[in-house]
Amino acid sequence: MNWKELVGSVAPTIATALGGPLAGAAVQSISNALFGKPNASEAEIEQQVLTASPEILLKLKQAEQEFAVKMKELDISLDQINALDRDSARKREIAVKDKTPMLIALVSFFGFFGILILLIFKQIPDTAKDPLMIMLGALGGIVVSITQYYYGSSSGSAKKSESIEKLMNGKGGK
Repeated sequence: MNWKELVGSVAPTIATALGGPLAGAAVQSISNALFGKPNASEAEIEQQVLTASPEILLKLKQAEQEFAVKMKELDISLDQINALDRDSARKREIAVKDKTPMLIALVSFFGFFGILILLIFKQIPDTAKDPLMIMLGALGGIVVSITQYYYGSSSGSAKKSESIEKLMNGKGGK
């Protein structure tokens, strides 16, 4: 697991921002939370996150809450930014009649399911299993991204998770 995935499991709003135009603000937020300064290097952040104690994870969670409040105060919606980004990519694909994304999608899907079938039905030498599993994991992530590109991400799922969290914290009562 890389440091950004770990941040995503603790601070999903910040992790979402890391992949877009608000990456600088997200990194600054993490840096402030972990080091008390806004300009820690990515290497410093990575080291701190990958060796995180429960106290560090708590600081990340607090940074997540502060970041979400800041985004709300600035009237910035990460979901809207991400949707606009996907929309502009789709419009570009239509405008230039670019078949490259479709070809990459097809190769990725066939590669993912091909390796999966191979692992299920063939005896694989021990020396090849680890590289195939790494490749399967990478292709699995690519397949998810492709699916989100063509069919949209599940923002409804995020809203459902938020509702469940409110109910669990006793804030969603009637």
